[in-house]
Amino acid sequence: MEGLGDRRSRRSLLLTPTGRIRADFYVAAVDGSFLLLQPPEQSEGVGEILRPYVLSSDVQIEERSDRFALVAVLGEGAVVDGSDVVVLTPSVVGPGHDLVVPSDTATPFLERLRASGLVEAVPTDLEQWRIRQGTPRMGADFGTDALPAEAGLEDAIDFTKGCFLGQESVARVRNLGHPPRVFLHVGSHAPIAPGASVVSGDVVVGEVTSVGSPLHGGDAIVRIRWDADRKRLATAAGPLVLRNAK
Repeated sequence: MEGLGDRRSRRSLLLTPTGRIRADFYVAAVDGSFLLLQPPEQSEGVGEILRPYVLSSDVQIEERSDRFALVAVLGEGAVVDGSDVVVLTPSVVGPGHDLVVPSDTATPFLERLRASGLVEAVPTDLEQWRIRQGTPRMGADFGTDALPAEAGLEDAIDFTKGCFLGQESVARVRNLGHPPRVFLHVGSHAPIAPGASVVSGDVVVGEVTSVGSPLHGGDAIVRIRWDADRKRLATAAGPLVLRNAK
């Protein structure tokens, strides 16, 4: 969190002692404090994970989910009126910014945003957009068994800081040059489903974790062994086309 400017946010991770991802969230600096922004579908709340450390640290942790709402705005153009609105950059969902507003004013605030010409995206729209970007999500594509390098989240770790939980395992993966598994953004010409096996020849090398709408080109995210990322991949429905070839 060092060097994080006021009203700026940065993706961060909390790891287990073995270097697995325990929580994936954003940290935002606000008036000398830090606001932790975490998707609700994750199995553990970051506040509860940190709470045992409060006794040895000069900090206080306060749950504010019931008092504030988060409005993510992709791109520019949000109308911000009111001293009680906190604007954070970048957004937790991509390029843009987040607006933190009191829960009791969230409904009229959203109405003003719609009136300004912004188009509201429902959760299914956001999920389809995420899959088309090929971005893995905790809870959908990976769980607490995943390493940061698998999910492409090494940038969320500060390797210049002192000791931290999971440091040895993270360094070991870095020194090896690759994680045991990786995520790929692929396309399929035939319908596939999450959980379907991904094969290279006759060998099962992974599985499908997220699937987009066929109307959007059949995008999907797969989790496979690292040594299969350059091989021809397929499911029982047919071949897969690599979207993010290096």
